[in-house]
Amino acid sequence: MDIQALKQLLPGFQEKTAQFYDGSISQSEYKGLSGFYGSYAQRGGGANMLRLRMTAGRVTKERMSFTADMLKKHGISKMHFTTCQTIQLHNLQPDAVYDIMERALDAGIVTIGGGGDYPRNVMCPPLSGLQQGEYFDVLPWAEAAADYLMEFIMAKKMPRKLKVAFSSSPDNVTHATYRDLGFVATKEGKFDVYSAGGLGANPQFGIQVAQGIEPEMILYYIKAMWLTFLAYGNYDSRVKARTRYMPQALGGAGNYIDAYQEKLKEVFDSGENLRIHAAAKPITKKGDGAQISDKRVIAQKQEGLYTVVWHPVGGMPGVDAFCALNEAASGMEAVEMRLAPDETAYIVNLSAGEAEKVLEITKDSAGSVFEASVSCIGASVCQVGVRDSQALLAACVKAVREAGIPDGALPQVHISGCPSSCGTHQTGALGFRGGVKRVDGKPQPGFVLYVNGCEKQGNETMGREVGAILEEKIPEFLVKLGKAVAKSGLSFTEWQEKNPAALDAVAAEYVA
Repeated sequence: MDIQALKQLLPGFQEKTAQFYDGSISQSEYKGLSGFYGSYAQRGGGANMLRLRMTAGRVTKERMSFTADMLKKHGISKMHFTTCQTIQLHNLQPDAVYDIMERALDAGIVTIGGGGDYPRNVMCPPLSGLQQGEYFDVLPWAEAAADYLMEFIMAKKMPRKLKVAFSSSPDNVTHATYRDLGFVATKEGKFDVYSAGGLGANPQFGIQVAQGIEPEMILYYIKAMWLTFLAYGNYDSRVKARTRYMPQALGGAGNYIDAYQEKLKEVFDSGENLRIHAAAKPITKKGDGAQISDKRVIAQKQEGLYTVVWHPVGGMPGVDAFCALNEAASGMEAVEMRLAPDETAYIVNLSAGEAEKVLEITKDSAGSVFEASVSCIGASVCQVGVRDSQALLAACVKAVREAGIPDGALPQVHISGCPSSCGTHQTGALGFRGGVKRVDGKPQPGFVLYVNGCEKQGNETMGREVGAILEEKIPEFLVKLGKAVAKSGLSFTEWQEKNPAALDAVAAEYVA
């Protein structure tokens, strides 16, 4: 990654931003230009957001320190952990965006390509290399893939939002089996390769295009993906310029596999050497001899080391808490933050004593499975958002707390403010998508309910659409649902399995 070359691109952003704020270009024109730099104007056009790409979800000490410094320097009061394992900064004025964007490069953080029609942040399980039972540590390979994809950042005719993900176990937390390109670890230490998947409009599960490949060969498969889209992608329709539309256009999965393999052969036959070698840096840190047990603490496979789970409600961490965490972590050996696709942050490589300190700093974390629900940033900020998903989640958390619904009676809920599925509503046990509900023939603010989605490898399921519920009635619906589950004495998952039609029965009066 050539930092100086990337810096030379920044004046173009400053010029277009100045034109937007003085009214010389429209918001839609600006959106088409600014996305390349990882920044968009927020709803209303009075401020910008900036997306800090955290490759593979890693927020190293240097990246954490940089982020904290920028929060304090520019008086930033709003930040968001996203479902693509990045950190978004909000309510920024142009001078702040310029400063952060340039300084970020020196801290190893790239904003360029964070939006628009470019390769997005490469995703990786947040506990890769640390989790007991994983097949192998895929983090080094995810980071190598991210570096390679930066070479394509200026390439023409890329698929829109090329999303690449790695998984290290069947937990499939990154949705690697249904991304544009997914490398899925096997117990033999190799990767199966999936392609042409994605959520949002026309959601599709990925197609397995290769099996049992050696990790050092992954770049060949990334280039083959690009060449396949270059040859067969839809450039006439912006909506369909995504890899998940290609199999149908080519006449089915079999034809798509043939097309991909054709381009893969071209890459191998070209003689270009794309073989790589990657290895994780061993963790030599030792524990402090103590042990700790807490519902927010995970024992790592490294003896004596622990991870603390921090899920700010809505993925919206308090700035003061983030800065305090940065200050504490700066004096802790090998400690870093890992971001997850469900907006959870994991603070890893802690001794028991350090974990105690981190638990106290992050005490604003979600108090239940339900409070750890997922929400996109919502229509109060996002230009294309239909509904304010953050406000809905806050209202639901308040209602559930006041009703005394016990932990486990409601699942983690996934909320998207529009059909784009940034809140991954299509693969949650319960999901909501911003929309409308007609009452007496008039459209009213509402969300469409989805049920029974699943991300687990081998059991992947898109949620079934049940119907639209008035936004103001959703907290009431969740309280009623939670009470029904709690009365049974079962967890939500157990209750669903035992009573498959019960959820629809509870929802019936709300979707009618």
